[in-house]
Amino acid sequence: MTALPEPADLGSQLAYWDGVGATKTFTHPVDHDWLAGVRRDARVLDYGCGYGRVMAELAERGFTDVSGVDLSPALIERGRRSRPDLEFAVLESPPGLERAPASVDLVLLFAVLTCVPDDAGQRALVAELRRVLAPGGLLYVSEPVRQDDERNRSRYAAHAERFGTPYGVFTTDDGAVCRHHDLPSLRGLLSDFEPVRERTIDVTTMNGHRSQAVQLLVRLRPEAA
Repeated sequence: MTALPEPADLGSQLAYWDGVGATKTFTHPVDHDWLAGVRRDARVLDYGCGYGRVMAELAERGFTDVSGVDLSPALIERGRRSRPDLEFAVLESPPGLERAPASVDLVLLFAVLTCVPDDAGQRALVAELRRVLAPGGLLYVSEPVRQDDERNRSRYAAHAERFGTPYGVFTTDDGAVCRHHDLPSLRGLLSDFEPVRERTIDVTTMNGHRSQAVQLLVRLRPEAA
């Protein structure tokens, strides 16, 4: 088993995503009914786009202004090879985006917060997305929630005891530090947004396990823009 990273390394996992992480298959599904009312020329950003799976799906559904960013050059290169028609960019200083305020209409955040295990990092990411979203803009979040099986409970507890991390943080067998979310806390993280849709789904994780996840579609409140 891969050794656990030290606490100082928990917020920076570029080596993982440029290595074994760049070979993974991501599976969180898009509910296209949720986006039926979004104009096809809306400015769409896939934050943490990986190799562009969701971007490609949206483009095939008629969205004409879709771009994606990811911290991993290896994943971005994989995306550019498979879909040279799509716009990819490497995040140089995450979570910062080289975009003007209120310049995006829809942000997709699929299985990204799970890769940001600390509270401060998650708050900074959501604040940056809030900055670039136009008033009334939509944020579509898909995240695994805390699992209640023995395997997951044991690794949550072990990680919390060793590192003092929030319960729900764990290390995968191949070395990624991830977080499964408490749903009320996840909703609280999005308190500047108005709830639009929410559903619970089952997904296959990047390591082939079945897991429960939640999807939330939220709208930026005008006063928070």
